[in-house]
Amino acid sequence: MNVKLLLASWKYPSILLLGIGLSNLGAWVYLIALNLIVFDMTGSPLAVAALYILIPLATLVTNFWSGSLIDRLNKRNLMIFLDIIRAFCICLLPWLLEISIWFMYSMVFLINMATSMFSPTSMIYVTKLIPPEKRKRFNSLRSLIDSGAFLLGPALAGVLFIIGTPTLAIIINAIALLLSGLITFLMPNLEKHTRDRNKDEKLSLALIKNDLQIVLNFSKRNVYVMLIYFLFTSVMVMTAAVDSLEAAFAKEVLHLSDSDYGFLVSVAGLGIIVGAFLNTLFVKKMATSFLMGIGLAFVSIGYIIYAFSQSFIMAALGFFILAFFLAFANTGFLTFYQNNIPIDVMGRIGSLYGLIEATLIIITTVMMGLVAQVASIQSVVITGAFVMLVISMILCVFNFQPSKSNYYKVSPIEKIEIN
Repeated sequence: MNVKLLLASWKYPSILLLGIGLSNLGAWVYLIALNLIVFDMTGSPLAVAALYILIPLATLVTNFWSGSLIDRLNKRNLMIFLDIIRAFCICLLPWLLEISIWFMYSMVFLINMATSMFSPTSMIYVTKLIPPEKRKRFNSLRSLIDSGAFLLGPALAGVLFIIGTPTLAIIINAIALLLSGLITFLMPNLEKHTRDRNKDEKLSLALIKNDLQIVLNFSKRNVYVMLIYFLFTSVMVMTAAVDSLEAAFAKEVLHLSDSDYGFLVSVAGLGIIVGAFLNTLFVKKMATSFLMGIGLAFVSIGYIIYAFSQSFIMAALGFFILAFFLAFANTGFLTFYQNNIPIDVMGRIGSLYGLIEATLIIITTVMMGLVAQVASIQSVVITGAFVMLVISMILCVFNFQPSKSNYYKVSPIEKIEIN
């Protein structure tokens, strides 16, 4: 392929990656700024923790019905609308804080609801836009951009705090979302000629119930696909639960100072960016099953090393390994998901199983937090890490079966039954 054809084929994917990068960068700035504002206002760590609880709660409230809407609406237009709504709501936050923190929490909850809808919507649009043979490369580049945002976001927030205030940082995020919406507006309208296909269907309890049955039927007919999905997300649930104890582990087990803990997190950031960069270089040479299976296994091994660590060096090694392989695992999983979940029901499937995942995160995090109150934090973290390892090994057994190799080829989706 000559250079002109190559550039032309990556025109829209590149624009989309730019929009994703701006949105992710702004999200990190917004998160850090909002944490500081709430802590300065209340002086309560619990008030800050409530911001994180609102994320899965918004998913619980939204995902039960949002998939039915997402699959029936124009994805590009919905993404633009959600970006604009989030930007508008974020602009209101500084003024709502002056009125009442409860008004602020309510607005953050609405923002999180919009974000819960945006994620499966963008997944469908990306799947429609990117040809099957380019999805693995695109997903690897997306992991690199996400990693860059993880490193640059906090740094940019720090610069903004030096030259301005956390309020300015929040406004910057609103501007980033508006720019993301504008960039999305420049993208092709892939559903221009099919937007009226479901115009007579109104959101109702009966429609949601019917859609739930469609998802259940799909799951029954495609047990292997959903098994891999469930195993992968189960490990992600455990990582979220273990990560909730990260600061306490660093303080009580490793006896780290605040600066040492900050450096430990930076090591994880370095692992993410290095892993994501190498992932983009070698992704075409690695099978999707290998990326997901081996990537997830080494993420679990990294957590094992971290869980048994008694020193900063050991914990840093574990952090680097788990962060390094996370990009490989995510790239493999996203590619598998896009190639095996039909676009017509992707919103409903992603939303419903996202609801289940959020529920499991809340339950698992609370359970591990309660056990950590009566047992040692390290024993809880070790148990969580071993659960991750066992699940990832089971996933490897299933996804390396020669008889299942078709599921990891470029586009097996036409063989999958929906109803």
